[in-house]
Amino acid sequence: VQLQASGGGMVQPGGSLTLSCVTSERPSSTYSTAWFRQAPGKEREVVGFRDWSGGNAYYTDSVKGRFTISRDNAKNTFYLQMNSLKFEDTAVYYCAVGRRRPLGLAALASSYHYWGQGTEVTVSS
Repeated sequence: VQLQASGGGMVQPGGSLTLSCVTSERPSSTYSTAWFRQAPGKEREVVGFRDWSGGNAYYTDSVKGRFTISRDNAKNTFYLQMNSLKFEDTAVYYCAVGRRRPLGLAALASSYHYWGQGTEVTVSS
């Protein structure tokens, strides 16, 4: 599976962006999708994840209520809708796909086999 991330850019604090991740083939229902980010000088961290089949999504505390993961089966694409962006959201964002894992493992980058190339988000006034 190949992933292609897009949608990054520069936005002012409080603004919105939607990141897209197109997959070369539709993940099976036993797979999960995730978004990670890596800020300059920091470790890669999970933003959120959700089974391709739907169901609950899980988000890191710092983005809860502001970010939403969704998908479009017809387009083999999943999204990260980001609202009320803050300076600290500045990072390179990566999409990822991997087999569904127990909740405690699903937040780990090592649980995902397929990665997009990253798209940069800069929040700046």
